[in-house]
Amino acid sequence: MNPPMSGSQHSNTQAPSRDAQAGFVTEESVYGTLLVSGMIVVSAGYGATSWETFLSVLGTVVVFWVAHVYAGTVAGYGVIEGDKTTLSTAFRHALRRSLGFLTSALLPSMVLLIGALRVIPDALTIWVALWLGVVILGALGYSAFALRGSSWPVRFLGCLGTAALGMAMILLKALIH
Repeated sequence: MNPPMSGSQHSNTQAPSRDAQAGFVTEESVYGTLLVSGMIVVSAGYGATSWETFLSVLGTVVVFWVAHVYAGTVAGYGVIEGDKTTLSTAFRHALRRSLGFLTSALLPSMVLLIGALRVIPDALTIWVALWLGVVILGALGYSAFALRGSSWPVRFLGCLGTAALGMAMILLKALIH
């Protein structure tokens, strides 16, 4: 009789990809993307440079992320009578859950930083970062329906529906300017 295989020995190659995709498709990822897009719109509305927008987005994302981790830790620690979850376990769970919040801000922030370094003009930087938010939201919508095993037309509609939130941010930016 063969010994049981550990998780790293399984030959199922689809699981890690699915786990990574499921880790990407979270409430926090959608919220983080919308927060960054909203910050870009607001900053651009005040005529902020790419550097000012980058710093504003970075500061806001970090503050909201810390608040999210704190809230998740408090909510996950001892809320249910008889739950034996330790504070450190609640913190690790909240930290892991909130990673999508940070990762969703990475690409638009990198674009803002490229603009801040004067590689591309400020106005173009803002638009590229906003359109990147639309792409990220579309990918999140598509992935969410793919994880459910939906058909490609439903996945496409999920992509369009989620990307519409990013388009709303672009419309807001156009109306402000």
